[in-house]
Amino acid sequence: MYSFSPKLKSASIILLVVGLVLFAVGYFMNSGITTERIEHMMEEVHSPGHHTPTHSSEMVGPQDHAAHLEHATMQVHNSPLASIHFVAVFFFGVSACVLFFYCIQHAAHAGWPIIITRVMEAIASYMPYGGAILIIIMILNITHQGHLFHWMDPELTDPNSAHFDVILFEKRIFLNIPFYAIRTLIYVIGASFFAWKLKAQSKKVDDTKSLVEYQYLYRWAVGYIAFFGFASAAWAWDWLMSIDPHWYSTMYIWYSMVSCLSSGVAVIIILSVYLKKNGYLPQFNDNHLHDLGVFLFATSLLWTYTWFAQFMLYWYANIPEEVNYFFGRFEHYSATFLPMLIFNFFLPLIVLVSSSIKRNYKVVTTMAVIVILGHLLDYFNMVMPGTVGPYWNTLEVALLILGAVLFVLGLFIFTVMSALSKLKLIPTGNPYLHESEIYEYPF
Repeated sequence: MYSFSPKLKSASIILLVVGLVLFAVGYFMNSGITTERIEHMMEEVHSPGHHTPTHSSEMVGPQDHAAHLEHATMQVHNSPLASIHFVAVFFFGVSACVLFFYCIQHAAHAGWPIIITRVMEAIASYMPYGGAILIIIMILNITHQGHLFHWMDPELTDPNSAHFDVILFEKRIFLNIPFYAIRTLIYVIGASFFAWKLKAQSKKVDDTKSLVEYQYLYRWAVGYIAFFGFASAAWAWDWLMSIDPHWYSTMYIWYSMVSCLSSGVAVIIILSVYLKKNGYLPQFNDNHLHDLGVFLFATSLLWTYTWFAQFMLYWYANIPEEVNYFFGRFEHYSATFLPMLIFNFFLPLIVLVSSSIKRNYKVVTTMAVIVILGHLLDYFNMVMPGTVGPYWNTLEVALLILGAVLFVLGLFIFTVMSALSKLKLIPTGNPYLHESEIYEYPF
């Protein structure tokens, strides 16, 4: 049985508190930004003599100075909600993808990962808490206290308005506030239910050692795979892609999901190695680490494939309203957009391509941390350009992002480790446990 280390518990609480303080400081600094400063920021952005929008809606409606100032003001004051949004979606996605990875192993009757079953169940336990943050963000947006989603403005679908947007008018059947709220609740409640049910059923298998109960665990795992297949696609549309509702990609759902899946494997590695090094999981060995390293390597390359394929197809087509999505990121987010490939592709490729390296605890754990940071940066690039635009490179935004990351990371660590301390680390009732204990990679 794992005992939540007082030192780690204190660290997670400190992260929570420091994150809240930094976020609060950034919030009040951001709310105090004056119109004069925003105009000065606009002048700096446009000083090179050309203007590349980070959001396609900037091309719709009035184009005079007052309209641009209004839009810039909204982008600047979007910073607090945008900062917590991309972090919250990322960690919720990581937790959901870990449960997906867990269910795939059960559906395939895989024996090797049974040793880390409780690790995956503990990570999935974060979903209700992360989902609560997303529901709060949803409420702020639908009540117009936040403006992350441009399409929620009723003037845009009013044919008599000067801001009428025909594209959003055609998409209003899906992009409307009531349906959006219902979908968000379905994602959060549904994923949280499966996390609870699978953990409860796994415990029942341990208690009864019944193959019948294990069969029910298998069926619930298949059910979550089906749910995740729908939900992960739909929440990518709702929480991420609809930030820029003029633009869409048929590969986006896979791209955003694989980003979280790769990070989820990285979290499993970090937690498993932590338990191993602290004497709680001696059964975890080089062979289990190797296979997790293989998945980390494979998902990193899969993410690169989806990123490049999406980028190449849009660039090759060269349709203005489509490539605008990338132009804005190249011009205003050059420090983060392409450099993330170093963390998410080049380093995993160079380091993890060797089979022997995948058995090195320090190297694989270090790569896991790098991959998580890289994909967190990826989610930053998904959300911030369409919400904050070119006004992100300020002290206020830095404090908001750092505060949001520390707060959610602290919450993640606290909830995951608390859940783990309530679980029996070895699933003694699982019929494949022995196979996992003696597992040896054959090559």
